[in-house]
Amino acid sequence: MGNNQEETRLSLPGGVNGGGGNNNKINMEILRLVLNRRRCNEGNGSEEEKIIEEEDDDDEEEEEVPTHLNTINSSGGFLVVSPDKLSVKYTNVQLHGHDVGVVQANCPAPTKRLVYYFEIFVKNAGAKGQIAIGFTNEHFKMRRQPGWETNSYGYHGDDGLLYRGPGKGDSFGPTFTSGDTIGGGINYASQEFFFTKNGKLVGPVYKDVKGPLFPTVAVHSQNEEVIVNFGQQPFVFDIKAFAQAERLKQHMSIEKVLLPLNVSHWIVRSYLLHYGYQDTLNSFDMASKSTLPPIAVLQENGFSEHGNMFALNHRKLLRQLIRSGDIDSAFGKLREWYPQIIQNDMSTICFLLHCQKFIELVQVGKLEEAVIYAKAELAKYFEIASLAGLVQDCIALLAYEEPSKSPFGYLLGMGQREVAADAVNLMVLLEDPQSCTKSHLEKLLRQLTACCLEKRAINGDQGEAFHLQSVLQSS
Repeated sequence: MGNNQEETRLSLPGGVNGGGGNNNKINMEILRLVLNRRRCNEGNGSEEEKIIEEEDDDDEEEEEVPTHLNTINSSGGFLVVSPDKLSVKYTNVQLHGHDVGVVQANCPAPTKRLVYYFEIFVKNAGAKGQIAIGFTNEHFKMRRQPGWETNSYGYHGDDGLLYRGPGKGDSFGPTFTSGDTIGGGINYASQEFFFTKNGKLVGPVYKDVKGPLFPTVAVHSQNEEVIVNFGQQPFVFDIKAFAQAERLKQHMSIEKVLLPLNVSHWIVRSYLLHYGYQDTLNSFDMASKSTLPPIAVLQENGFSEHGNMFALNHRKLLRQLIRSGDIDSAFGKLREWYPQIIQNDMSTICFLLHCQKFIELVQVGKLEEAVIYAKAELAKYFEIASLAGLVQDCIALLAYEEPSKSPFGYLLGMGQREVAADAVNLMVLLEDPQSCTKSHLEKLLRQLTACCLEKRAINGDQGEAFHLQSVLQSS
């Protein structure tokens, strides 16, 4: 099995969850497979690179990060922000509890990542050392310490307490004073805030606030002064090691999950069965026959192979014919064995096979024959908007002396043959009501994706976006 076919298959969006029935859904499933491959191959680069690039573009699209302090939204009467907007000093004489000098970052903490972190350096603890670091929302009252209002958290230097809304603070960590570096962060994976002192973790606290949160600093007595580091300078705390430890923690929690005996064997076997790789399946069975659990264990764990066994020899031969570029013979076998599959010449499966036939003619340099075939078999598909794009890509191959080096050269690779073979395999499987359009592996990957997306949604769409392709590449 080549890498290209697996990448294409595993990145399929949407689709049909069961066998039989709805031709519109089946055609849509095949169309999605084709269009997904076309999307991945627009421009230069491999399918793998394109998929990962698009995922990164979608989920890290110019996400703004804090770079300086917001001098507009601050309690300006009690503090002075430096010209570079990275340090703040209390300039008044504290007379009342609400004479707080507080300032937020210029934008909320970014949310599409595992952790966010910033630090302050206490240049001068001033008269009382009432400095605080924390996070507040956009409605925070700018004459209050972070943690004194709802939807805000603050670690305070004079008493070492953590404040998280109206009421007294909770015992949390050591006090801090002049010369100390204090950090505040958000662990989106665990939904916790965390704070540090001089490069060491003080501790976490559960984050029960949703929505955008601004890094916030407060000073509250004469001559207090802090310098803020949003990442322009190296942090004292090793935030990269912290993130790596968090990922390791997640990995270890997954490793603790007990799986049924030899479940990976049956997942691989069902994949080979489903896609008709009979020769590979036979070799796989021979290599693992001494380690197989009894059939009772297989059934107990919910694995049924009946549907996947359907027409295995036919599916194997059809795949071999298409992978070798012999589309005429593939059409012939379909007419002999499953004429109903290709009886509608405007169906997606016929469209895909006609495209592949045209591609094979271009591949071997039979350009005149390819032009004649395109007029006879491809021109009619221009009327179908969803198919016109691929038809145009195919026809465009004729414009290049070296089609394989053109922007549409992806059509000439084995990956495109695999798309056609997968589509035919799917249509044959659907002739059996007990067959399924997805292998066990694909079902598991879809379930994994759904669970990760749901978890992120529960967390307010905060944290690292889940990319199946990236996970597979890092495994």
